[in-house]
Amino acid sequence: MATPLEMQAVVSRSLKRSRAAAIRLAISKYKYLYLLMLPGVIWYFIYRYLPMYGVIIAFKDYNFSKGIIGSPWVGLKHFEFLLHNQDFFMIVRNTLLINLYELIFAFPVPIILALLLNEMKSVLFKRTIQTVVYFPHFMSWVVFGGIVIQLLAPNEGLVNSILRYLGMEPVFFMSKSEYFRPVVIASSILKESGWGAIIYLAALSSIDTEQYEAATIDGANRWHKLISITLPGIRNTIIIMMILKIGYLLEVGFEQIYILYNPSVYDVGDVLSTYIYRVGLQSAQFSTTAAIGLFQSAIGFFLIWSTNRLARKFSDVSLW
Repeated sequence: MATPLEMQAVVSRSLKRSRAAAIRLAISKYKYLYLLMLPGVIWYFIYRYLPMYGVIIAFKDYNFSKGIIGSPWVGLKHFEFLLHNQDFFMIVRNTLLINLYELIFAFPVPIILALLLNEMKSVLFKRTIQTVVYFPHFMSWVVFGGIVIQLLAPNEGLVNSILRYLGMEPVFFMSKSEYFRPVVIASSILKESGWGAIIYLAALSSIDTEQYEAATIDGANRWHKLISITLPGIRNTIIIMMILKIGYLLEVGFEQIYILYNPSVYDVGDVLSTYIYRVGLQSAQFSTTAAIGLFQSAIGFFLIWSTNRLARKFSDVSLW
């Protein structure tokens, strides 16, 4: 009679053989799908995983002539420098505030826009509005930012022309610290809200229309349908998008800020991405900027992990 250890070994070998057989069966059954996926996996490995090797320069005094391997180790020197640098805390504060303002003011706009578009009965009018609000997304920030700057120009800008017509003094929007963040948020809304609404429109199209018909029979008006059917129907999509947005609280688009800001608004407009560009590329302090990037990624991972845990605890949807 076999001992318990021998029986356990037999069961373990049997499980391994069954897993191997299942893997072979899956590969054989979906081999063409795996082949289609292979280029994407290779691209992701080359351009996302291999460059992670360069993160070690955050713990070195990187020198071009010595290379990554030959540069001397300095441990946490660059992180200590950042923690004792007042400019760094100002930049982190600016990055967080701009992202928090976007979360409060810009995040709901695509949802509201999608709800409004969903209520339109005329297909032609709906398609026209969709095209108009989607179009800015396909413009680069160089072009769109230039349009924003021209609209807000103190002399010939449309906004200040209207203010002068109303008997008011022109406002220097792009050189006043108190106006810079509102301009950034407003330009983000104008450029990306239409494109962001696509996701919510797709979620709205998946709601069973029979629910609306039943609600109509029960005497529900549009407001009741919105609260009881529409918003619960896209709740999971909103939660997922919220998790992803919170994960990027320490990231602000470089192009937008770089095009719109100037030295007079550095105190409120300088963010991590622009600081990394100035210090890393223009001043060649690659180790310091690698430390900033690693810090940014670590905080982003923690934010998305903690938000995902909260989503799992208080709802039935999460990223993982």
